[in-house]
Amino acid sequence: MSEQSPRREFSGLRMGKPFGIPVYVSWTWFIVAAFITWAFERQVSQMLPELDRTAAYAVAFVFAVLLYVSVLLHELAHSVLAKFYGLPVRRITLYLLGGVSEIEKEPPTPAKEFLVAAAGPALSLGLAGLGLAADVYVINGGGIPEVLIWQLWMANLIVGVFNLLPGLPLDGGRMLRAGVWQLTKNPSSGTIVAAWGGRVLAVLLVVFSIATTLQGGQDIDTMELLWPFVLASFIWLGASQSLRVAKIRARIPQVNARALARRAIPVTAETPLSEALRQAAERNAGALVVVGHEGRPLAIVNEAAVQATPEHRRPWVSAGSVAKSLEPTMVLAADLTGEPLIDAMREAPGSEYLLVERGGEIYGVLATADVNRVFTGV
Repeated sequence: MSEQSPRREFSGLRMGKPFGIPVYVSWTWFIVAAFITWAFERQVSQMLPELDRTAAYAVAFVFAVLLYVSVLLHELAHSVLAKFYGLPVRRITLYLLGGVSEIEKEPPTPAKEFLVAAAGPALSLGLAGLGLAADVYVINGGGIPEVLIWQLWMANLIVGVFNLLPGLPLDGGRMLRAGVWQLTKNPSSGTIVAAWGGRVLAVLLVVFSIATTLQGGQDIDTMELLWPFVLASFIWLGASQSLRVAKIRARIPQVNARALARRAIPVTAETPLSEALRQAAERNAGALVVVGHEGRPLAIVNEAAVQATPEHRRPWVSAGSVAKSLEPTMVLAADLTGEPLIDAMREAPGSEYLLVERGGEIYGVLATADVNRVFTGV
């Protein structure tokens, strides 16, 4: 499964950097690894009765590890192709329900979106085919290797087929999105259709699981339904998140640096904060830019720092002491709009940015809080 998403904080074990892509293992993986080991041990004991229980658990744990190696290869297929197309990949994370590739930009065309999404299931199905061939033609003497190979190719077959289901956040949902995008020429329409497809899949998964149990004439076993309900919840939440992202993306064209900018006035670093604020109020300005004696902008007075300074102390506090030095990445062109503006802000996260004209003249200050208000209520 691949995803385009905002940056998120993460804690986990870093396992390596294949193809230049950091790979992390979430602590939740250990939960599912323990569950797989516990559940698969019974099958190992049945298929290999000559093993004692400790050995059966060891084989089951090896299967859990190899299964997640398969998941890693699935995610690498997404990520390597995305990098080939010039899309930045932040990391791959293995967690409770499988893996996720954090691709930080949307593919520029529906064809590339389709191919990046299809790469994962294609690799899983390819591994299933190789495992089946090895099971039939190479390893036919029984024992631990055959048990592991048989389980792995079956697991990869299930992973490949399941990910092809047409609903977000599954890979099949991204493929459906690409198809609708191609037909409508509108990526947001593709997201909405594929996200609702994901919600329908989630409902069908729960209904099918309950119907199958009732059809067998058995009482509903809560434990047997636990896993389908977890998967359905995962799909529903992922689809809902995709719908929210679609709404956010629909508002991105409204983000205009000039329209959202606060008028700024220049002050020197030695100017008392109270005097700087008086001048700003007198000239209806919403921001202060600290400049050198030659007029070159050096820093932006931080709004949060100003709010935290009590009024009675402001005459004794200099504007420069509550200002944040300007890094080159915090200076943006005043004519930026839409996605290029969002990308520029994402490259250098901050609370305020200096907007300048093409000739270098100060236009104003863009506050991140003002940009965020465009998306309030989404």
